[in-house]
Amino acid sequence: MAIHKTSLAIDDELLSEIDRAATERGESRNRFVVEVLRRAVRARRDAQITKSLDELFADEDLRLEQLRVAEELGSAMAYETDEKW
Repeated sequence: MAIHKTSLAIDDELLSEIDRAATERGESRNRFVVEVLRRAVRARRDAQITKSLDELFADEDLRLEQLRVAEELGSAMAYETDEKW
């Protein structure tokens, strides 16, 4: 993975808080900021996925079809052997 340097304008108060948090975690400022940004991007992506799934399962016809299939699978499993997993 390529690494790119960048610069950010951060006010003194926030930079002090970042340094304090990084020190408490035993991390460098860079490592701390990169991890915070990585988590923020991941959270945004996860929120988009959740929104898409919520929209998909808000479809009443699809919800009922999913429920029907789940019930059929549950019934089919009831007739399986007594084999222990």
